[in-house]
Amino acid sequence: MSLISEFKQFAVKGNVIDLAVAVVIGAAFGAIVTSLVNDIVMPPIGMVTGGVDFTDLKLQLSDPVMEGDRVVKEGASINYGNFIQTLVNFLIIALAIFSMVKAINAMKRKEEAAPETPTPSKEELLLTEIRDLLRDRKTL
Repeated sequence: MSLISEFKQFAVKGNVIDLAVAVVIGAAFGAIVTSLVNDIVMPPIGMVTGGVDFTDLKLQLSDPVMEGDRVVKEGASINYGNFIQTLVNFLIIALAIFSMVKAINAMKRKEEAAPETPTPSKEELLLTEIRDLLRDRKTL
């Protein structure tokens, strides 16, 4: 099998296409969650903490190099505020995915809980009829 035909077979499989769709939807979902965190969740938290913007929090390790009023080289810093922001984003994404999976599992359980009553086969119907006739015969 040639490399091109092998790749074509791989790329056309349903799993690869499903994965590509999931990645695109995941990226869009990530943008929505980022906006939710930055625009809706963090402003009240910032208000409660006295207007602190988490992304600005950092531990300055060295001073920036200046030439007059212009910064030539930024100083080294540990930007733990970005980490806090990313952690909040992760927690919200995890909560949203957990809620989705929980809802899907609940729907699956409802489907499994209501099994279909099978329609009896012709043989079963015939045997039932014979049984009923025999029962009626005994009662006479």
